[in-house]
Amino acid sequence: ASPAPGMHHIGYNKEPKCEEITIPMCRGIGYNMTSYPNEMNHENQDDAGLEVHQFWPLVEINCSPDLKFFLCSKYAPICLEDYHKPLPVCRTVCQRARDGCEPIMQRYSFPWPERMACETLPLYGDTDNLCMEQPDYVNAAEGDGGHKEAPKATKKPPTPPPQTPSRDSGKCKGKNSKNCQNTPGERTSKECGCWCRPPLIPLGKETLWYNTSVAKVGSVPNCAIPCRGAFFTHEEKEFAGVWIALWSGLCFVSTLMTLSTFLIDTERFKYPERPIVFLSACYFMVSIGYLTRVFLGHEEVACDGRSIRYTATGPSSCTLIFLLVYFFGMASSVWWVVLSFTWFLSAGLKWGNEAIAKHSQYFHMAAWLIPSVQSVAVLLLTAVDGDPVAGICYVGNMSTENLRTFVLAPLFVYLVVGTTFLMAGFVSLFRIRSVIKQEGGLGAVTKADKLEKLMIRIGIFSVLYTVPATIVIGCYLYEASFFDDWMTGLTCPC
Repeated sequence: ASPAPGMHHIGYNKEPKCEEITIPMCRGIGYNMTSYPNEMNHENQDDAGLEVHQFWPLVEINCSPDLKFFLCSKYAPICLEDYHKPLPVCRTVCQRARDGCEPIMQRYSFPWPERMACETLPLYGDTDNLCMEQPDYVNAAEGDGGHKEAPKATKKPPTPPPQTPSRDSGKCKGKNSKNCQNTPGERTSKECGCWCRPPLIPLGKETLWYNTSVAKVGSVPNCAIPCRGAFFTHEEKEFAGVWIALWSGLCFVSTLMTLSTFLIDTERFKYPERPIVFLSACYFMVSIGYLTRVFLGHEEVACDGRSIRYTATGPSSCTLIFLLVYFFGMASSVWWVVLSFTWFLSAGLKWGNEAIAKHSQYFHMAAWLIPSVQSVAVLLLTAVDGDPVAGICYVGNMSTENLRTFVLAPLFVYLVVGTTFLMAGFVSLFRIRSVIKQEGGLGAVTKADKLEKLMIRIGIFSVLYTVPATIVIGCYLYEASFFDDWMTGLTCPC
């Protein structure tokens, strides 16, 4: 018998040395001995096991009952002491596995591997090229008098006794242990390794981030998050897109009305209230950034092919949206600090409108210069990345270090400083109110009422800003704390 088609390049010119199968997924498949190197160019079972377990999610969902047998014939080929030629599976085994699993792989943009092409495998019944077939199909073909097109093995391998891992071989551990292969006995430590599993995107040498520190998911190198993320269903992602677009539109309309009111009568907004106008202008630009993303599309902005965009400045559309959302978002936080500070000057230190307005140039310098320095630093460090949910370019989506440095820390500082000035202003207003009531006299009640109305207005505005800002910071803090665990859960079955 001659070697099967496509098998000549394999290193079978020397007599193989049989060894017991230790790859967890391939134990108990109908034979228990294998040899190396295999046709996938693996020199040992450790290397073969790491690669074959990338297909474990497909085996787990049982997209084809032939898939495990087919994969193991490739990665842990059968070894017979009295037969020294390659013994692959028959072509129809491969075809049944491909027909069952390829549609699921294509759903996540994974093609059927070229080196697993079924056309290179021998046909059943070819006496010159022996091949293996599943026992169920062998029996079906024999019961049909040989007329059924279901190939059978011309040499049926021996069935090994059940293999039970040693208690000392290791256990599957971790919160994701439910994803481990469900076989008798305790799991071995090899099966609890980490791989770039679907729907994650394996990166090839032609990609920009190949073999870089950022091109990894968890501890797995050369692996990327898919363009639309890996944590939510299609319906949840669609809802998030509509929800973000809706609130971006509402923000655009409300801030546009505020700016229009200011432009119609600029004298109406004096210090200490004038920073509200600039704060609204910042949110107006942020809403334009989100609406621009809606117009351009998710993939055009946040993605690089099938994967999310990692640390890079990205194309012009990505950089533009980053500047609109990040720069003006940070500027709005600084203007919040300025607003709180001017209220403190007015209420606590009894500064008048003109006195505060004389220092307006310093307010503008701080409000625009600080976010500019932050934005330039992010761009110089090529720390802009894609958001798989919102579809925008921002910073810290794929790096917890960047998230803490450029997002979480500044927002926390701005909120604390602004709230401090705000509380100091409230304390001063309470003191003034107490003094007015104690003095009494004509008009004291009217003055106290006006002061109370001012305090209520400031209080409502403060709550409307500080509560959402605190929630946003809390969400960022939660993400920074558990992001690495989420990434590890995507790649590690145990």
